[in-house]
Amino acid sequence: MRKLGIAERPLIIASPSAWRQLEAIWSETFAAAHLDTHHLVFGGECSFPEIERCKQEALRTRAGVIIGAGGGKALDTARAVASELNLPVVSCPTVAASDAPCSALSVVYTPEGVFDRCLFYKRNPDLVLVDSRLIAQAPVRYLIAGMGDALATWFEADTVQRAHKLNPVGGGSTRAALAIARCCYDTLLADGRAAVAAARHGVLIPALERIIEANVLLSGLGFESGGLAVAHAVHNGLTVIPETHACLHGEKVAFGTLVQLVLEGRSLAEIQEVMAFCAAVGLPLTLQALGISSLSPDQAQAVAMRAVAPVESSHNEPFAVEWRAVQDAILAADALGQEFLGQAGGHPPIAWSAGKVGQA
Repeated sequence: MRKLGIAERPLIIASPSAWRQLEAIWSETFAAAHLDTHHLVFGGECSFPEIERCKQEALRTRAGVIIGAGGGKALDTARAVASELNLPVVSCPTVAASDAPCSALSVVYTPEGVFDRCLFYKRNPDLVLVDSRLIAQAPVRYLIAGMGDALATWFEADTVQRAHKLNPVGGGSTRAALAIARCCYDTLLADGRAAVAAARHGVLIPALERIIEANVLLSGLGFESGGLAVAHAVHNGLTVIPETHACLHGEKVAFGTLVQLVLEGRSLAEIQEVMAFCAAVGLPLTLQALGISSLSPDQAQAVAMRAVAPVESSHNEPFAVEWRAVQDAILAADALGQEFLGQAGGHPPIAWSAGKVGQA
């Protein structure tokens, strides 16, 4: 903190689990640095009411820096507060469930968990502090979800580059961005299964270190510099279905990636490579795995129409995208997933159930 030139009191916005894990360490280290800290337990949803609540606490405590600790939504909230108050922000992820820690944006939801909008900031976090051993000991479902989020990075960046569209911060893609995005995908394929096996036992091995880097850093750099497309737009659309609220961001993005590949008319071999990876690590291949036992025509239309809203990243495809095509791609991706699992002799070893998960 002091190396950053920050000598004022921090406000720590931490999820309950992050606070339990790190309270003793924080008490010792901040006391040794003679820094007076305050902490606020994150409410669970990155929504405008929650952002305002945390902002008021920062003002009340006269915070000089905001520290976010926990999962992506806690970190997104911390960045939003820091941006509104023009304060430095530090990201301390305790799970590798998304690429949120490094990004210069926040995904904001309604208090009920429906996607609202993205907020974009002028700069990335001042510091991202990752304890790999802490992440190795977190529930494996979060690591797997992070791979689902990272899975979209290459395909979306490739699409945006081919379409000559802009990345989320309004710039053009670069060869470096594409190289990072491709490295992210290659790392998932090479190390994903070994990383999951290690995380199930809470042990840290090089493969898991590389997956943490892919989930947090490579995916973060890849999507911000490369761009987003249909995969994340489908995630946003799926949030209109209440049954999906128990699923993590990356789980819905993984299915959205399959939808994007189908919509773009990618080869069956390419789609099957992605499905094989998802099945191997425990990512959802079907709507049922997302908690949707039966998608009604009205629900399918609602998801698709949200995915093609005017501000959505679905319009970064190199062709016009309309809701009927997205709806058909969702249903086709679901059918392909069911067929793949049937040919594989049943369901893959799922690392989670579509029930309520504790706040990371």
